[in-house]
Amino acid sequence: MRDKVFVSSQFKLIHRNTPRLKLDIEAQPDFVFVYLINGKANLNFEDEGKSVSSSSLLILNAGISANINGLSIEVVSMTVSPVYVLDCAVRTKLVKADARITFHSNLIENNSRIAKLFENIVEELSQKEFGQEIIISALIEQFIVYLLRHYASVQRSNELELSRVGLIDRRIRRAVELMHSQLERELSIEELASAAYLSPFHFSRLFKKLTGATPHAYLASLRISRAQNLLAETDLSITQISARVGYSSSSHFTKAFRQVTGLTPKDFRSANVGAKIFS
Repeated sequence: MRDKVFVSSQFKLIHRNTPRLKLDIEAQPDFVFVYLINGKANLNFEDEGKSVSSSSLLILNAGISANINGLSIEVVSMTVSPVYVLDCAVRTKLVKADARITFHSNLIENNSRIAKLFENIVEELSQKEFGQEIIISALIEQFIVYLLRHYASVQRSNELELSRVGLIDRRIRRAVELMHSQLERELSIEELASAAYLSPFHFSRLFKKLTGATPHAYLASLRISRAQNLLAETDLSITQISARVGYSSSSHFTKAFRQVTGLTPKDFRSANVGAKIFS
């Protein structure tokens, strides 16, 4: 069974059936969900190590890092935009659009409802039929709503605002917008801090406190996310994509990409099952 990738503006899915899995997930702005369908894996997150087996869901809130490794594994990894999660919460009347949502469980094991949803997701990924995007999106929405019902924690904050780059703390919004608009450039701490009208020292401390990630780790995650979209939606070469997301060499880009996704950029592109939108 070959790897399957599905990319949309709100979420990214990777289904792998692999003899060896090794993922290094750095602190990032998105939610990350990793569902172990078959096999056993070792998880390390928040200074905690745990061995898990089939039918286990790892939940990483934004800003949380993790390492996952194992042998003979079937797994689905998914990144989901916080804006999408918030939109689902607003539409289900859980919150208004002024809240930060997290999930209070890091690990959910042997949940039959979640198992069925991922079974349906994997089945749909394997079928190249019309309407695939609609069905996968509906399944992801069901999954998010189920988690919101049973595992959501809500924090309201006057410091949050919805910008063109998503829900972000207004104290660092300008710096985050600069990252999104200048992914191809080397951005120094001084330049990012200046955008936020803070000293480099106070900016770095505040950014880590608010996002859980250092500014450069956050920027790296944005670059890999943008690269995934470009690989799935354009016919740009890997060298061109590497340059567009700020890597000086294709080899450095490939190494960073593989650490996060478990796939090389070439394998990621060939595994894509979604519709391509050539620019």
